[in-house]
Amino acid sequence: MTPDPERQRPARAPVSGHASMPMPTTPVLGLRPNLVQFTLLAVDNVFVGMLIGSERAVVPLLGTTSFHVTSLAVLLSFIAAFGVVKGPLNLLAGRLADRAGRRPILLIGWLFGLPAPWLLLLAPSWGWVVAANLLLGVNQGFAWTMTVTSKIDLVGPRQRGLALGINEFSGYVGVGLASAATGWLAAQFGLRPVPFLLAAAVSVVGLLIPLLLIRETLPFTRVEAAASRAGTGPKAPALGEVFGRVSWTDRTLRACSQAGMLNKFSDTAIWGLLPVAMASQSWSPGVIGTVAGVYAMTWGVAQLGTGALSDHTGRKALIVAGLVLNALGLGTAAAADGLAAWVMAAVLAGLGTALVYPVLLAAVSDVAHPAWRGTALGVYRLWRDGGYALGGVVVGIGAALFTPRATFLGLAVLLLGSAAAVVGWMRETMTSRR
Repeated sequence: MTPDPERQRPARAPVSGHASMPMPTTPVLGLRPNLVQFTLLAVDNVFVGMLIGSERAVVPLLGTTSFHVTSLAVLLSFIAAFGVVKGPLNLLAGRLADRAGRRPILLIGWLFGLPAPWLLLLAPSWGWVVAANLLLGVNQGFAWTMTVTSKIDLVGPRQRGLALGINEFSGYVGVGLASAATGWLAAQFGLRPVPFLLAAAVSVVGLLIPLLLIRETLPFTRVEAAASRAGTGPKAPALGEVFGRVSWTDRTLRACSQAGMLNKFSDTAIWGLLPVAMASQSWSPGVIGTVAGVYAMTWGVAQLGTGALSDHTGRKALIVAGLVLNALGLGTAAAADGLAAWVMAAVLAGLGTALVYPVLLAAVSDVAHPAWRGTALGVYRLWRDGGYALGGVVVGIGAALFTPRATFLGLAVLLLGSAAAVVGWMRETMTSRR
């Protein structure tokens, strides 16, 4: 009879280098016994989201008005720079976390985030903005990855979708709040310095939470591995083997990787192209920030339900539905003229991404063994957030050669193709739903 991993109480599994933040002597899987640490991780992820959200409404406008960037391809280079760094560091963070622990990587991520708001505030040229986004890519690649991985460690397999939904909810609520707040501050006080002073305060608080309060969660992976059907299993396979599985050889993981990447094409368009398209229709920074906030808040709040729903209905159908809804949101943006249409585009894209985002993470976690889960999630997130880098180039060139409307439509077609690929390649990963 297979033991219940959420009832296991094995002896302490210490992790070197974390004596100042000891774990309980008998780690127990589940949300309720780990509620305090789970909540602290969720709160810290609000600040991770706020740091990147603080530039969503402001930086594209800063490029066009303060630095007079006329090429959309050049303008979206700040998103491409973010993705170029964040994607590979997701992989590095996952691999390092499987060996050294989650908390040190989280702290390193916040240390890289501290100077980014000041670079944006003081930037004399567009190159400084691109450099700040390189630092933000490190922050997101390390910090957000660790809040995801740590929550999965704590709750065990039964509540994985719920945990991921809460994590992404907290992060994108932070994105939405900061997008709306900085847009309003920019409308009242100008694009600089006030919006970036808010971001600077966010980075300090975000660092203090893990420095003072958050503990290491790596021992929980050993509890789950010991109680799983696979047992403790072999040591984690080589990085190249995990990379191959997640990228191509495993059809389900391949489907997840391409869906995550193309979903980021959509997010790139909402982040970089939507403010420019709305500004061309003479909408104010406050209104643009509000629409960007509606998108992120819809995405964030809906994930509270979609992650938990996938624990009961399965992963595959929700992923397909999310990609289709995302495509509908982009199609609506292509035709938007009035504020109601822009808000509708934001809501549809937000709902679609809410269906995709935590459920893809849960599906990858279902397939990966606990011994190499951190690495697998790192590879998946490499491909997913590599969509920012490739998407920044594709969206920028598309908008420069054609129009924002045509670019939105082209991306909608790509999202529908991604949904078809999931239908053809992916198997259901929830054992109870197969």
